[in-house]
Amino acid sequence: MYRDRAGEVVIRGEHVQRWISLAPAGRKGEILLRAGRILDGGTTAPARSQTVVPLQSSTGELAMACRRLLAETAADAAPPASSAPGRTKRSERPRRPGRGGKRMRLASWVILACVVSGIVLYVYGAARTGTR
Repeated sequence: MYRDRAGEVVIRGEHVQRWISLAPAGRKGEILLRAGRILDGGTTAPARSQTVVPLQSSTGELAMACRRLLAETAADAAPPASSAPGRTKRSERPRRPGRGGKRMRLASWVILACVVSGIVLYVYGAARTGTR
């Protein structure tokens, strides 16, 4: 357990590879609970889930909120179960970077149309100034 630069109290659970922090929330009388993972090198990943809890809540309610956040974080980090060990379905394979699907195709067409129209305008301007 330690206090970071922003004044949050952070509890690290190295044995479960999770962290949880308590910080003042935006409104008076509330605290912000955030939970995340601890990466292989020991650094902390950004928070995966968060909630606001009133300060008047009991210890049991606060503990229940912490357990729920840590369970959500663990569920997010769990790898999907595959049908055969070592084999993944085509849809489960990680996507290669740089492939955006339909949105990427649309962006490519827009860029191509801009380049072609620029070339057409250049040729039109050159032809027009050359005829005078």
